[in-house]
Amino acid sequence: MLPGPDTLGRGRRMKNEGGNVTRTKKVLGVIGGLLAIAIAALALVLSHDSPCPASSAPPAGAPAMKAVVYRCYGSPQVVKLEEIAKPTPADSEVLVRVRAASVNPLDWHYMSGKPYVMRPMVGLGAPEDIRLGVDFAGTVEAVGKNVTRFKPGDDVFGGADGSFGEYVTPRAEGSVALKPANMSFEQAAAVPIAAVTALQALRDKGQLKAGQKVLINGASGGVGTFAVQIARNMGAEVTGVCGTRNIDMVRAIGADHVIDYTHEDFTRGAVRYDLIIDNVGTHSISDYRRVLTPEGILVMVGGPSEGSWIGPLSGSLKAMIVAPFVRQKLIFMLAEINKETLESLRGMMAAGKLVPVIDRRYPLAETGAALSYLLQGHARGKVVITVE
Repeated sequence: MLPGPDTLGRGRRMKNEGGNVTRTKKVLGVIGGLLAIAIAALALVLSHDSPCPASSAPPAGAPAMKAVVYRCYGSPQVVKLEEIAKPTPADSEVLVRVRAASVNPLDWHYMSGKPYVMRPMVGLGAPEDIRLGVDFAGTVEAVGKNVTRFKPGDDVFGGADGSFGEYVTPRAEGSVALKPANMSFEQAAAVPIAAVTALQALRDKGQLKAGQKVLINGASGGVGTFAVQIARNMGAEVTGVCGTRNIDMVRAIGADHVIDYTHEDFTRGAVRYDLIIDNVGTHSISDYRRVLTPEGILVMVGGPSEGSWIGPLSGSLKAMIVAPFVRQKLIFMLAEINKETLESLRGMMAAGKLVPVIDRRYPLAETGAALSYLLQGHARGKVVITVE
């Protein structure tokens, strides 16, 4: 019996459909292969470290200054003290003679070029801006023609790229403020990134109110020592978490309760907190949520730097995944040094309510050693660079 027209039609359709499926698989396979090649190429570009070039002298006859530079990514060994051209302030900038600076984990991220996701912004293969440092305190030496807020001779502090050097040129209306008279240059230089982070984490992101319970995880570090003092000034009941050797210091700067993490895991305790400031990322989000109140807030301002690709940013990704499904707020923040926050901190320092904790001091020529010490993770408060 010969097949009928319907049978033949179904056979042709099945053959055509089978051919379409095969072609679709081939197309998807090609697209997948091209995507894999593109991802691999991007990974190679982002992770490539160019060799360190030789130092170059500033232009002949141009004013020069000493500054710490890094001409390639790597360990603190790539950090060098060199003579480079002295900056000239633009119309809206001030020229500041730096007296002191301080180091932060941010400086290590720039120096190492990690996590790799930051390299499109700071330089592929090698840094675009070879100067290091942000926190500074010093004296205004000159001002641009449009500047009325400061005058030569003013002592100031704030944040500016390249603070590990003799001069910086911040915007007058940007991240710079007058130094309180009761603070030394070293103390003022310890403030910008760490104290700004602490204040914005507690006040802006954490919405801390008087009488609430706040826990500072990593209370003995740069951000932590400021967060303990600021939270106490805001009227909160403060619990600090630190190691054994720092218990007395954390209590002395204002913590109502101190937990020694080497003997006690606060995430297994019975106390519930309205706000947790996490500076170190030692626990999972679920652990933190266990000791938050039902509508409590977790603010993550730091975390382990392991992982070359996204490093401490992994916390933000986890928070983004979990946050839509819970009542508690899970926030990963990056601080913004601005005039308003610096002025708030200036008022606290002038009133004696905020006193920086300084662990060690290094001369400018030993900035690499200062970064190495910071990377060990045991600094008590801030590590300061003195600029003679």
